[in-house]
Amino acid sequence: MVDYLILVVSVLLAIVGQLLMKQGMNQFGRFPIAQIIQNVIPMFLNPWVFAGLVAFGISSIFWLAVLSRLPLSLAYPMVSLAYVVVTFASIILFKEHVSLVRWIGVLVICSGVFLISRS
Repeated sequence: MVDYLILVVSVLLAIVGQLLMKQGMNQFGRFPIAQIIQNVIPMFLNPWVFAGLVAFGISSIFWLAVLSRLPLSLAYPMVSLAYVVVTFASIILFKEHVSLVRWIGVLVICSGVFLISRS
């Protein structure tokens, strides 16, 4: 049971990291990919982006614990539940539109995770 709790914490921290970085990049704004090098330091100095990277770092530590306890073939597919949570969070926090095709994809992901968890 503790193993699965560690997995959930890892996934939740990764989700929080994504959402924080998205908030930071919404503030930072769009830039041409050719300017990635000169924008790296200003991006990392954005508090939202920085907090997101920290959340990802902590998530990675928990993920290492997961890898030491659970089969990768079971644990890794559970990470895909983050796609589902991020989709819902994107609607609520960022007012993003999710098309029917994306919802079908979310349903396929949920079905796959369900099947894997039953094996």
